[in-house]
Amino acid sequence: MNDNFKSGFITIIGRPNTGKSTFLNHVIGQKIAIMSDKRQTTRNRIQGVLTSTDSQLVFIDTPGIHKPKHRLGDFMVKSAQDTLNEVDAVLFMVNANEGYGKGDQYILDLLQQVNRPVFLVINKIDLVHPDELLPLIDQYRNKYDFEAVFPISALNGNNVSSLIKELKSYIPEGPQYYPDDYVTDHPERFIISELIREKVLQLTREEVPHSIAVIIENLEERESGSIFIQASIVTERKTQKGIIIGKQGAMLKNIGQKARSDIEALLGSKVYLDLWVKVQKDWRNKQSQLQEFGYRSDEY
Repeated sequence: MNDNFKSGFITIIGRPNTGKSTFLNHVIGQKIAIMSDKRQTTRNRIQGVLTSTDSQLVFIDTPGIHKPKHRLGDFMVKSAQDTLNEVDAVLFMVNANEGYGKGDQYILDLLQQVNRPVFLVINKIDLVHPDELLPLIDQYRNKYDFEAVFPISALNGNNVSSLIKELKSYIPEGPQYYPDDYVTDHPERFIISELIREKVLQLTREEVPHSIAVIIENLEERESGSIFIQASIVTERKTQKGIIIGKQGAMLKNIGQKARSDIEALLGSKVYLDLWVKVQKDWRNKQSQLQEFGYRSDEY
């Protein structure tokens, strides 16, 4: 290992739908966080690891900070806030296409209490005219003394490498926490469930809100080398169940086909995916079910 090897933890924080997960996936080079243009997609802190010859950057993708409406929302916001005191640097990501909003001020107030370098990352610059960027940068700079400002496109990769280079100059010398080929701290079951949930969100659009969870009921390798996965999509209402299944099962089949493609890329094996849809009324406000779905009771 390099004698001057650096390692550090960086949290990505921002309002919902600013592209935090897209950024993390681009940096890591594979999909570990689900992407959707629906708000509040990320529910758990997802840790992504970028290792090079001279450094290891551990990124924490947090749920978008928003006003909670249920126990699950409380968990998501607390999860994001807690990371601010655990890291070496903070990326405050905003959406260039939406501009400054009330939710940003709430986060900026939180950041005033953080004794860490904070970078303003203006994402989705591919969606705005360059002339709109300078006034937007000035608006945010007037509200907080950022260490630096990086306009980027996480989708296209614009300026992302410059941001990574700058981050390396801020993190301390330290050990390599994870092996070279390690990209995330989440087990395969979690990532598989998130890939399935992503397809539900993408394909059902506004018809099904974020009242769904995915549970991996069974995961086993067959003698042929293929992997059998049985998963349940849990929703809160019968009407939502009908939408997810679709006419003659067409929607569920489409969800399964698209999810299977991503899961096979993740696992490097042929996958047989068996999807079921269940209704569990008001699960987002029930502590026992939140724990069953992976949200620890000490976090909400």
